[in-house]
Amino acid sequence: MATVPTPADKFTFGLWTVGWQARDPFGDATRAPLDPVRTVNELAKRGAYGVTFHDDDLIPFGSSDADRDGHIARFKKALEETGMKVPMATTNLFSHPVFKDGALTSNNRDIRRYALRKTMRNIDLAAELGAEIYVCWGGREGAETDVKDAYVSLERYREGFNLLAQYVIDKGYNLKFAIEPKPNEPRGDILLPTIGHALSFIQSLDHPEMVGVNPEVGHEQMAGLNFVHGIAQALWQGKLFHIDLNGQHGPKFDQDLVFGHGDLKSAFFLVDLLERYEYKGPKHFDYKPFRTDDDSGVWQSASSNMETYLMLKERAASFRADPRVKAALEASGLNELATPTLAAGETWKDLSKDSFDVEAAGARGYGYELLDQLALEHLMGFGK
Repeated sequence: MATVPTPADKFTFGLWTVGWQARDPFGDATRAPLDPVRTVNELAKRGAYGVTFHDDDLIPFGSSDADRDGHIARFKKALEETGMKVPMATTNLFSHPVFKDGALTSNNRDIRRYALRKTMRNIDLAAELGAEIYVCWGGREGAETDVKDAYVSLERYREGFNLLAQYVIDKGYNLKFAIEPKPNEPRGDILLPTIGHALSFIQSLDHPEMVGVNPEVGHEQMAGLNFVHGIAQALWQGKLFHIDLNGQHGPKFDQDLVFGHGDLKSAFFLVDLLERYEYKGPKHFDYKPFRTDDDSGVWQSASSNMETYLMLKERAASFRADPRVKAALEASGLNELATPTLAAGETWKDLSKDSFDVEAAGARGYGYELLDQLALEHLMGFGK
C-alpha cells in the first residue's frame, strides 16, 4: 500500500491551514505564529507538492513596500531551495473590519474599489510565483438581513469578476479564477452558497471560460448536499479548476477536519470519482489542526491528510478491481448507463418502434445494496 506522499501526488496546503493559531469565537490562540518559510520546508519534507496563500498570510496587512519585498524574497528563496510550487493564491477580503459588509459587494463604492486594487496587487504576485489558479471565496459577500439587496449585490459581484478577468487578460497572465462556494459563516448567508449557484453565476460573466469552481467538502456538507454529486457536475461541466479537501460532520459549523475524518464513506467515493475521471489539478487540503494540539500535532495532521487520501485511493482501486464488484456492476446495469439512450443516427421518431415489457422492468432489482456493502468492505480493508 503506497501511503508515502510525493510531489507527483500534487498535494498542497494553504499557509493559513497549518499556520492556524487556533483562535476560535470562545478562546485565544493556543499556538504561536508560524513562519511561512518554515511551513514551506516542513511540508516539502513530508512530500507535499506546493503551498498556497492569501496575501495577508505571506505579507502582514499594512506592511511597507520594503517589508513586503523582504517577505516575498524569503518566501521565494524557500520555494527555490525545496522545489515547492505555488499553484494557487487568493486574497483576504474578510478579516479587516473594512470588509465587514462585503468587499466586491460592499455598499460603499470606495471599499469595492479598494478590494479590487488589493486583489489585483496579489494577482501580480501570484502570476510572478507561477500560480495558474486564483481562488475567490466571498466570505463577507452576503448578509444577516434581507434588507441587503441581493439582486444588486450580484450585479456588483459580476462587475468585479469581469474587471478582474479583464485585468488578467490585459496583463497576459496564465491565470484562471475559481469561485469557492459556502452557504454561511462568517455571514448569516453568503452569496453563491453552493456549487450549483456558482456554476450558474459563471455563465453570466463576460469571460465564463476563465472562471470555474473550487468546492470544499465541508462547505457543501454544511448545506446538507452530496459533495460527490457536486464534484461530478463540476467535472462534467469542465469547471473543477481546484478542490479543497477536508472533513465535516454534517450540517453544522465549518469544522475543517483532516480529510476523511468526517464522512469517510463520502471521502472514499470522492477519491474514487477524482481518480477515475482523472482530475489533474492540485489536491488542496483546507483544514485546521486541532486546537488542542501543539506544534508536533500540526505536522502530524498535515501528513494525515495526504496519507488518508492515498489510502482511500488504494482502497478505491481495490474496489474497482474486485471481480465481485465487476459482476455486481454488470448485474445492476450500471455499465449500461454509459451507453447513449439513442443509437447513432436515431431520432425521437425511432422510439415508437421499441417493444418493452414495463412490468418485468418494474420488478427488476438493481443490486445497489450489494455494491454498497462491497464498497464498505474495501473501505474497511476486508475486500477480497
